[in-house]
Amino acid sequence: MKPIVSIIMGSTSDMPVMEKACQQLNDLQIPFELQALSAHRTPQAVEQFAHNAKERGIRVIIAAAGMAAALPGVIAAQTTLPVIGVPIKGMLDGLDALLSIVQMPPGIPVATVGVNAAQNAAILAAQIIALSDPGIAVRLSSYKSSLGKKIEKANADLSDVHFDYKTN
Repeated sequence: MKPIVSIIMGSTSDMPVMEKACQQLNDLQIPFELQALSAHRTPQAVEQFAHNAKERGIRVIIAAAGMAAALPGVIAAQTTLPVIGVPIKGMLDGLDALLSIVQMPPGIPVATVGVNAAQNAAILAAQIIALSDPGIAVRLSSYKSSLGKKIEKANADLSDVHFDYKTN
């Protein structure tokens, strides 16, 4: 099995957040790889990764970073693959990382999800891949359908909540 999504973290301390992306890709049966690379501490490794990802079969890169959050942009500057940035909450409640990732210069786009929104990054990666992979498209559609069922069940459970002035 060869990975088609690469999840890159600036540090293994990001793993508690990025585990949600791993689980979502796993649930959708999308092969992925997971590694820590730092734009500041291992810049040559990041450059090598970005230059070789496409030829290794990677189709989407999810890059997580906090604070200065340079990793997603550094990767995007060196590949034509779609890069999805996940800002990690740290200082300033993650606003610093969010702004660092979303404010890329012209020609270097990074799709950016919310702070700590690793699961949404995985779903976005799946949606990109599903454009050319019918199997993933079917699994993704099934997953999206299940979201409505969860709300329907939650609403039904609320009918068991009783208050004197609750009318439904």
